[in-house]
Amino acid sequence: MRKDKSEKMRPEYRREDLVGGVRGKYLEDYRGGTNVVLLSPDVAKVFTSEELVNEALRHLIEVAQKSVGPTKRSRSRKAG
Repeated sequence: MRKDKSEKMRPEYRREDLVGGVRGKYLEDYRGGTNVVLLSPDVAKVFTSEELVNEALRHLIEVAQKSVGPTKRSRSRKAG
């Protein structure tokens, strides 16, 4: 991205609106592996909180793991 040669801020920005920012505010979350996911509006109407989304996904994982039987490879390892 090419930088503008002038040091002037865009007219829609005001310097007084830019004070109070905290550098590295979310760094620990980022390092911890926190993911931010945007939900589609129709999904967000149903899952209105982080807890509801996580609960539904955990249930889906559980169902998926139960529905997938042992693979051919895992059966051959048990036999040998």
